[in-house]
Amino acid sequence: MAQNSTSTSHDYEEKLQGLLDVAATIFADKGYHHASIRDLSRKAGVSLSGLYYYFSSKEELLYMIQERSLRRIVDSLRDKLEDLDNPEEKLRALVHNHVSFYVSNMAAMRVITQEYDALEGEYRTKIRERRLEYSNLCTEILREVRRFTGGGDVVPLNVATFALFGMMNWIYAWYRPGSNVPTERLAEHLYRLFAGGFTGARRR
Repeated sequence: MAQNSTSTSHDYEEKLQGLLDVAATIFADKGYHHASIRDLSRKAGVSLSGLYYYFSSKEELLYMIQERSLRRIVDSLRDKLEDLDNPEEKLRALVHNHVSFYVSNMAAMRVITQEYDALEGEYRTKIRERRLEYSNLCTEILREVRRFTGGGDVVPLNVATFALFGMMNWIYAWYRPGSNVPTERLAEHLYRLFAGGFTGARRR
């Protein structure tokens, strides 16, 4: 019985994530306000009534895309940071984690970047808290880098944090997966560009 329950839960989660992935692609391509649940129904091959088994509204769907993606990227980063002591390696891990997740989940991350303002009320509050958790984690890493290197004190930490996220998040506008710059190399380029500029030191 427990095994059946576990299997059912896994099937539900797998189906839900698949729907979120399709919805993210639609929202990223058409924009949240121009997309409809019927678009998702047609693209996913699921009836409207079947879709509402997984979420109650279009706004909840938007919230779920953002909440799950932010939770996954933060959890992944925290796992990587557990094994690191060097602040510069923590910053490298942050950039690589973000870029890798972003490229693998381009549509969802575009939705996070472009459609936050479409959320209202409790959904907006919860996503704001998730975003703040992530930005605070980034700021703390930059603070550690500053103490470790003795550089970067000319730039306010909040400015450095927003600049870093701006640099990483904007890749959707120009980077194409499968190009002649692999994702791992792209992440390293961005890390070196930011770290060198932030601390005023050359990176090897």
